[in-house]
Amino acid sequence: MTNDSIQKLFRSEIASMSPYTPGEQPQTGKAIKLNTNENPYPPSPRVIDAIHQATSKLERYPDPLGTSFRRAAGDVLGVDPEMILCGNGSDDCLTVLTRAFVGDGQKLRLPYPSYILYRTLAELQSAQFEEVAFDKNFGLSERFYGNDESLKLIYLPNPNSPSGTLLDHDSILRLADSVDCPVVVDEAYVDFAPTNCISLIQQNPKIIITRTLSKSYALAGLRFGYLVAHPEIVQTLRKVKDSYNTDMLSLAGATAAISDQAWLENNVARIIATRSRMLLALRNLGFDVIESHANFLWCTRTDRPLKPLYESLKKNGILIRYMNYPGWSDGLRISVGSDEQIDAMLVVLRDLLAS
Repeated sequence: MTNDSIQKLFRSEIASMSPYTPGEQPQTGKAIKLNTNENPYPPSPRVIDAIHQATSKLERYPDPLGTSFRRAAGDVLGVDPEMILCGNGSDDCLTVLTRAFVGDGQKLRLPYPSYILYRTLAELQSAQFEEVAFDKNFGLSERFYGNDESLKLIYLPNPNSPSGTLLDHDSILRLADSVDCPVVVDEAYVDFAPTNCISLIQQNPKIIITRTLSKSYALAGLRFGYLVAHPEIVQTLRKVKDSYNTDMLSLAGATAAISDQAWLENNVARIIATRSRMLLALRNLGFDVIESHANFLWCTRTDRPLKPLYESLKKNGILIRYMNYPGWSDGLRISVGSDEQIDAMLVVLRDLLAS
């Protein structure tokens, strides 16, 4: 069979769509990785101990509902465990939500620029995606509040990527009150921000919160996330998720991680301190840098092209993310690494700018 004939075996939507492109993960050699918003520090020691203990039970299926994690998370968040659904990373939660609410030809709305996976999830459902540009300050434009009978789901990353900006509660509540569909507030980076939206669920049950343990808990390799929603929504979403969508090791590690809030507070404080120092240093190098509430910074400038800087840093073993959004400015998204990693990056960047 030819490549063309093989492609014809797939649904036309799959054959024609562009795949989601994650940040580069080098397989060999040493690199300073500041391109995928990973935590530069190891997770809580409790996580390692819990995973080790769980290896003695691998002949058994895991708890399909992740009861131990939901109870621990419920205590931390101050919510009923029946409001929590576990997932294989928060991307799995996003997939479940899209499958549950958006049908063929229906519409999913998202701000622009934001997390590009939302578009991919819509395309997998043979659905439409409607991108509505942020205003110049990364706030929601009036158009974003508009209702539409074909609109079945809204994704709202908060803090947003790539900007790291945070929407206020009044804007999110206004949005949920304005539309007839669920509003998913994607809080992947919220532990680095001063506020979160968990309390808003009580004010409008159409609000759903998704979170991940990849960033603030330093568990990107474990693949664990969860969502918080009205219990009736969670009960129905259980019909859509895979039978065992979280494994025994990830459940053990995630439960231990969320139970160690002292470790989390210390880790977040370290990253925020580095983020503040890094922001000032990049501004002193001539970059326009938005105040971030995440573990990365969005850097732009108009006096020189940015892609060559990205490429030169890569040649020097430093990986960051160059992102170009049509109709919007391009920029460099730089993850907050350890102090040593950031210092090394700044030295190389300073030399590149001076050359």
